[in-house]
Amino acid sequence: MLEQFYPDEYLDSTYDIDFKKFYEKGYRGIIFDIDNTLVPHGAPADRRAEELFQRLKELGYSCCLLSNNQRPRVERFNEKIQVYFIENAHKPSRKNYRKACGLMGTGTDNTLFVGDQLFTDVWGAKRSGIYSILVKPIHPKEEIQIVLKRYLERIVLYFYRKSLQREKGL
Repeated sequence: MLEQFYPDEYLDSTYDIDFKKFYEKGYRGIIFDIDNTLVPHGAPADRRAEELFQRLKELGYSCCLLSNNQRPRVERFNEKIQVYFIENAHKPSRKNYRKACGLMGTGTDNTLFVGDQLFTDVWGAKRSGIYSILVKPIHPKEEIQIVLKRYLERIVLYFYRKSLQREKGL
């Protein structure tokens, strides 16, 4: 039952992902959450984020921001990034994951999703058939409803790690 929330990969940071490797495997689109995935909650795009998106575009990726935030927040972040975006996405609903693929001209089979929350980001991607990468939150300061979800996430991640150990025979 908990497996529906397990990411395909769990990494320390968005900035640790080997996007070139995924491109070589045939992935062509990447959907990103913004807050605590690319920058601290509410922050504008910083130089690291700008450089990441420039590198992704040079590799040949199409990218889309998928955020439950409202339009002004997403537009402000996207000013220097200049990729597709969908605000007020209602994650984990599948509708806007599919819409993001449509904007990028990709399918669920060649699109990655990168986010920091299990019950919105990862679950929505998995329900949509998109490869999901969970990253650790960039900054500990979060809204209260997210803080409460983090407690539940710890339980799921405990069992996720146990399942990985079983798979490896440890």
